[in-house]
Amino acid sequence: MTANTIFAFLIGLGFGLIIYYFQRRFWQNKLRKLLKAISTYHQEDVSLPLSTRLRREVRLIQNHADKLQQELNLWQELIEAAPIGYIQVDEENQLLWCNEQARRLLRLNRWQPGQVRLLLELVRSYELDQLIEQTRNTQQPQIQEWVFHPMNLADEHSNDYEKVSDAIALKGCSYPLPNEGVGVFLENQQPLVELSQRSDRLFSDLTHELRTPLTSIRLVAETLQPRLQPPESRWIEQMLQEANRLIRLVEDWLEISQLEQKSQQNLKLETFALQQLINAAWESLNPITQQKNIYFNYQAEQPLSITADYSRLTQVFLNLFDNAIKYSPFQGTIWVKVLLLSSHRINKPEDWVQINVIDQGQGLSKTDVLRVFDRLYRGNEPSQENSNNNVDSQNQEFQSSGTGLGLSITRQIILAHGGRIQAKNHPDTGGAWLQIELPNASLEESRSQSSQD
Repeated sequence: MTANTIFAFLIGLGFGLIIYYFQRRFWQNKLRKLLKAISTYHQEDVSLPLSTRLRREVRLIQNHADKLQQELNLWQELIEAAPIGYIQVDEENQLLWCNEQARRLLRLNRWQPGQVRLLLELVRSYELDQLIEQTRNTQQPQIQEWVFHPMNLADEHSNDYEKVSDAIALKGCSYPLPNEGVGVFLENQQPLVELSQRSDRLFSDLTHELRTPLTSIRLVAETLQPRLQPPESRWIEQMLQEANRLIRLVEDWLEISQLEQKSQQNLKLETFALQQLINAAWESLNPITQQKNIYFNYQAEQPLSITADYSRLTQVFLNLFDNAIKYSPFQGTIWVKVLLLSSHRINKPEDWVQINVIDQGQGLSKTDVLRVFDRLYRGNEPSQENSNNNVDSQNQEFQSSGTGLGLSITRQIILAHGGRIQAKNHPDTGGAWLQIELPNASLEESRSQSSQD
């Protein structure tokens, strides 16, 4: 071996040692940064080699991961056994997971754990799809109640579905998840609905039995009234007023029960001008509006005809106007604003009519907003500021004679038409804001008629 060869070997060895040294320093720095990032201790034990410390941290992380997996398995077992249903979908509305209760409620017989399938292939529910979409768009929890009509797939290889007779009342509470996923908790409301229905039937039977004796009492009081002199005649008059109030209460309750049981069967549909109905309802309350100098303001995008039950909708606006007048201040204004809304339902392309009744009263309390449509619920009486000192005793008697069922009847009539109603406070006037939305298949016809005119 020559001197040149030995010299070249030593030079290569030196370069190799230098490269090894710098690579070793580089990887030691990498390990230190990694240990600093994953270390579970505030101060590192520098006396141990880096490889030992790294193996220790890996073991700790693995133990922590095992504990997390055990907790995850425990939570999945709890949710699986929970009496409330739960489903989870990804950003493409693919069903990732659901528990046993959700499979029973939604009739998910064709889904197996571990499968990833589109929710639309397994469940046909517009309300559930809408709840998920609203949660994904707003990234806020949502709550919705609806009646779910299960549907069975007639053939696994076809898209033909047939309805199952047993509908279920459901309440869905959704929550946004990472990566645009959505989780939905499903609560079976059907037992509560059936319990409420049984209670309503019992109460309806009772009120039906009360109507005959109350009518007899009223007839006796009307017969005695002209034959007596004060003070006995005043007692009979008071008894007659109370008997009439009880009869109105019985009739209102029976009307609600009839609307709930038969719903659309009691509607007599016809096509008419909406503004004409609203104006007629308002004019029938002229004696009250004149005493408080209440102004009426009707606003609409265009003349509109709708198909509905004329007498039932008249009853709706009489109830709404009566409450608005009752709580409006002297010389206040009541607005009725009509808007057209487009439907987003695939199978129901009809437009919607939105009717807003707004007053300038003291507004609704939080309790009123939640319970204003409940039976026998009566909100706080109007304050002295909103009452007119010139209102006579006859008007005061009219205002205090409500049964607490007017808005409940209003809600049932709107539901019978396939619509919806909600109560809130208007941000500009501060008064009550009753908003009605009705589906209307005759809008195209009314538009063509208005264009011809």
